[in-house]
This record gives sequence, C-alpha cells and structure tokens, in this order.
Amino acid sequence: METTANKSITVQSTVNAPVEKVWKYWSEPAHIMQWCQASDDWHAPHAENDLRNGGKFSTTMAAKDGSFSFDFSGVYDNVEEHKLITYTMGDGRKVSIVFTAKGDQTEVVETFDMENTHSEEMQRSGWQAILDNFRKYTETN
Repeated sequence: METTANKSITVQSTVNAPVEKVWKYWSEPAHIMQWCQASDDWHAPHAENDLRNGGKFSTTMAAKDGSFSFDFSGVYDNVEEHKLITYTMGDGRKVSIVFTAKGDQTEVVETFDMENTHSEEMQRSGWQAILDNFRKYTETN
C-alpha cells in the first residue's frame, strides 16, 4: 500500500477500565485475538506480540468464511508502559497510541498514517470499529 505523505487519522475511545487492565488487554496475544476485528464476520485467529522497543508484532485478520486474510504487522519504535506505544507498519506507515489514565477509566488515542488504497472515511471507520471492539471486550471481560 502506498502511503499518503503527512496525512494521518486519529481515532479515540474512553474505556471504563484502569490503565493496567487496558494495557494488558491491548498487548497480550490471547486478548488481541478476541477484539482485533472491524466487524462480526471477521476474526483474528493468530497474534504474536513482543511489546518492547525493537520488538515485532503480527496479527492475522481473516474473514470468517475463509475468503480473505492478511497479516497486520510491524516493529515497535517506542514503548512506555501504560502510556505510549509507537510502531512502524510493514509498509512504512507510523502509528502512535497514547493511553491516559483517568482513575477507573483510560482514554486511548490512536493516530495512524493514511494509505492511498482506501478512502479516508473507510480507514477512519475501520480503525474506529476495531478500537470500539477493544473497548467493549475490555469492559466486559
């Protein structure tokens, strides 16, 4: 995918859970596989995560009917426990996730570089849907 120079999108959510739980559910593969999809007809059958500076991650995102799958992967550039994750995706785009503790709630703000294949609205709605799934999963488990 080609990237769009200097164009980024931000999505955010407030999770009704303390930052320690939010961090754990965001970073552990067993949890990632439960929430990392944009719609109910997709799932994440595999996830690996080495959450440290220079560590790598990979999550397989797949249509449940078997018609399509891809690996979402990258390398961590900066990890500050309970506060910040930045990484570079396989195609060179950058992502930043800021975790802000607010008592029993955690604000999660995710900013990512756009790519040229899909519309800005499609990218925004897809990433927001995944973040919303993360919030729902974390709040109910």
